[in-house]
Amino acid sequence: MSQPPSEKRTRRRTPNNKTTTGFRISDQLWEELAPLLPEHVNHHRFGGGRPRVPDRRCADAIFYVLRTGCQWAALDQTELCAKSTAHDRFAAWVEAGVFLKLWQRGVERFDDLKGIDWDWLSMDGAMTKAPLGGEKDGAEPHRPGQRRRQA
Repeated sequence: MSQPPSEKRTRRRTPNNKTTTGFRISDQLWEELAPLLPEHVNHHRFGGGRPRVPDRRCADAIFYVLRTGCQWAALDQTELCAKSTAHDRFAAWVEAGVFLKLWQRGVERFDDLKGIDWDWLSMDGAMTKAPLGGEKDGAEPHRPGQRRRQA
């Protein structure tokens, strides 16, 4: 069976996925992030293996997930990188404290630029029961067939 020759495309292909292009991290953020990343050591027994996805592409994918709130599996529909690669890299960077260090740098930078009045800051919290809490639904059954509890 021979197929008829396909028609030539009249529409030019777009070079980038418009959905993810706007979510790529800036060069300025990458300059702050790159020195914080742990050094990669190739553990392949012969020194080979599949080529490693560049850290910049993984950072784009990680920040895409963090900014949009999408599931990791949604990365497979983008041109950023595979979901497993991005999630593995994210877990390794969390373990290495990369994001905590990045946050600390951001706070220091803001303090340098605008200033933070550290004397004014305070923490507040309470570890007590709610004042109006109680046995509101305690006596009612929660599942079908469950008996009502005697008070």
